[in-house]
Amino acid sequence: MPETSRRGLLFGASAISAGALLTACTSNEPKNAQAASNSQPAADDKPGKPVTIGFAGPQADHGWLNAINVNAKSRAEKYSEVTLEITEGSNDTAAQIGQVKTLINKKVDVLVILPADGKALTQVGLEAMRAGIPVVNLDRIFASPQAYRCWVGGDNYGMGLNAGHYIGEQLKGKANAKVVELAGIDNLELTKQRSQGFADALKNYPNIKLVARQAAEFTVESGQAKMAQLLQAQKQIDALWNHDDDQGVGALRAIQQAGRDEFIMVGGAGAKSAMDAIKADNSVIKATVLYPPTMAASAIDLARALGQSKGVSGLSEMEIPTSLTLYSAVVTKDNIDQYLPTGFN
Repeated sequence: MPETSRRGLLFGASAISAGALLTACTSNEPKNAQAASNSQPAADDKPGKPVTIGFAGPQADHGWLNAINVNAKSRAEKYSEVTLEITEGSNDTAAQIGQVKTLINKKVDVLVILPADGKALTQVGLEAMRAGIPVVNLDRIFASPQAYRCWVGGDNYGMGLNAGHYIGEQLKGKANAKVVELAGIDNLELTKQRSQGFADALKNYPNIKLVARQAAEFTVESGQAKMAQLLQAQKQIDALWNHDDDQGVGALRAIQQAGRDEFIMVGGAGAKSAMDAIKADNSVIKATVLYPPTMAASAIDLARALGQSKGVSGLSEMEIPTSLTLYSAVVTKDNIDQYLPTGFN
């Protein structure tokens, strides 16, 4: 699952695209000064210098991780001059380190790495940078900023914050509202950040109390088991926030088996199953908070720009930023058609 603890520039997921992100550069220099775009071109959709991008990610054993691979491949295919050298994903850190070393030895132009373990892969990131191969660190962050040229990822704290604000607004007029939380794996930093953001948001709504919390494991089975426990312990609730849409499939099964429908449910990540349920509007799930796998497409865009020594559209700087944090939008029936194409299986 995604893991990050850094924040940088904020961009909406729907805005991160080759056309929107990498088209033309502007300047903040006085009118008489030479514009940055005259001396440093920005990347656009037109074919440019050939670039070989090495891509190494973990095993796609989760819907979101599979969507990462799909987004990376489809974005690379958009550019005729980009060659994507993609490894077979692995959750074994030693195996992934070996795969990255192979890409370094192949002398790829740029590396995009979503590490199975950011700390464990830091050294090989440093090795790539020292070899003159810029690294785009995707989502799970390395332990040293020297191990990457650019980091791009999601906002776990923002997920919790936005989920909490959505629930707070839905329950604003209800006295003594009761909320429960179905979290992810508790020893992961991302889970702690999501829970902290949620707790901080609820502080703005004194009428709401978090009455119970269970940690699941980002799987359908664990979601069903832990949700059943929550429902058994809480005979009346008003809202549920579930950190992950994969485990949410199991949570919905438990809810249906218990015959409960007195509350609203908010999911997390943006799976197609959750979006389809939101659009159908025939169950308790009313929203999901995005953790966009489109970040992989953005990483390919940025890697291409790095390989071609180009800048980013909409920014005056002649170089791409060092940090890019995607926005965790709340998807409801009011905007579902806008975000449905980004839903993943």
